Amino acid sequence: MDKKHSVRSVIIIFSVAIGLTACGGMARLPPSASYGAHPTLPAPNHTLIPTVNIAPAKGWPDDVQPVSAPGTMVTALAKDLDHPRWIYVLPNGDVLVAETNAPPKPEDGKGIKGWIMKKVMKRAGAGVPSANRITLLRGIGPDGMALTRTVFLEGLNSPFGMALVGKDFYVANTDAIMRFPYVQGETRITSAGVKLIDLPAGPINHHWTKNLIASRDGSKLFVTVGSNSNDAENGMAVETGRAAVWEVNLKTGAHRIIASGLRNPNGLGWEPRSGALWTVVNERDELGSDLVPDYMTSLTDGGFYGWPYSYYGQHVDERVQPQRPDLVAKAISPDYALGTHTAPLGLVFAEGNTLPAPFNHDGIFIGQHGSWNRKPHNGYKVIFVRFKEGKPFGEPVDVLTGFLSTDGNAFGRPVGVALDKQGALLVADDVGNRVWRVTAAATRRTQ
Repeated sequence: MDKKHSVRSVIIIFSVAIGLTACGGMARLPPSASYGAHPTLPAPNHTLIPTVNIAPAKGWPDDVQPVSAPGTMVTALAKDLDHPRWIYVLPNGDVLVAETNAPPKPEDGKGIKGWIMKKVMKRAGAGVPSANRITLLRGIGPDGMALTRTVFLEGLNSPFGMALVGKDFYVANTDAIMRFPYVQGETRITSAGVKLIDLPAGPINHHWTKNLIASRDGSKLFVTVGSNSNDAENGMAVETGRAAVWEVNLKTGAHRIIASGLRNPNGLGWEPRSGALWTVVNERDELGSDLVPDYMTSLTDGGFYGWPYSYYGQHVDERVQPQRPDLVAKAISPDYALGTHTAPLGLVFAEGNTLPAPFNHDGIFIGQHGSWNRKPHNGYKVIFVRFKEGKPFGEPVDVLTGFLSTDGNAFGRPVGVALDKQGALLVADDVGNRVWRVTAAATRRTQ
């Protein structure tokens, strides 16, 4: 190890030893500068040590809950779950919750940087073992809580996305899409399931979550597959098939990549008017508190969105060597920035919701898991972005806030979002171990 890297290693270890204090630069721009169709993109802030600013995971005190927007109210549909991250609503109204966390990743924790990231994830609430199950919530009582709660599926492998197509229920494990038989109204599936297709995983598996959405005609699944690194530091050989959205034929299992250069796509949704497929994407870290904005975008079949060679269109990331100017020249700019390091994960279009204005318009609800690589913190809330003629416009509106305490601890962290059969907004909170339900203030909480 040369002298430069030896000094850097000592500084990093010292930073972790004193409690993972914030290093690197403070944000110079307000959060609003990194939202919208034309975000401000300052020069990268290369520092010896990247900013590490973690909101320690504490969970919700008994007398505290999130703050919902004016004209709405929030109640807990379920408490004491085990790291709930994703939600899927069945046609009969049952709510499925993936209780899940990262699988073992032996090659992702090697070296000083890997050791630091393990400490970061543990402090942020992501260090617990995966429950590897899907829980079913049915009905709503007078107190707003689900009337019944059962184990729907267990023995999975870091499950995330879910989709029902006819009588087939699909689950995206971290390493494969599995198919299970489903009978409407059943509260438990005991079948071992059948593998439809393998998904990229392996010993690094840096971005392990895989999400699903079915095509409108039920013939295909679309699958998100995140990158195996931040900025290709593990080499491009381990990125085969990653940083992309796949299209999978349900009859044959054949697949193709429909969009690439997406560092870590998660939520998926069909825009009701145009029929376009949209996703939210977590962009790269370690370029400063003001870069790079995470985003949402419609997907162009065959489109390339820059990662790892460029960000937000054709802004070159000089850390990546060798460069690919031919690909950078093709990079598509996203539709709408969602703030730097906000970690957007959940996405659901607003069609059919029963919340009051301004949420009773075309738009998207987005769950922002929150930052670790920015000072001050960013995200840690659920927002709404209005659409007009199939495209986002205007400023985002807060739907659910209060996930951070005044001293910077995390009571909870929003992840997946969905609309239930009554048009209420459901939010999975993996640090708070709850599913929240947001309704219009005058709405009765029964079904």
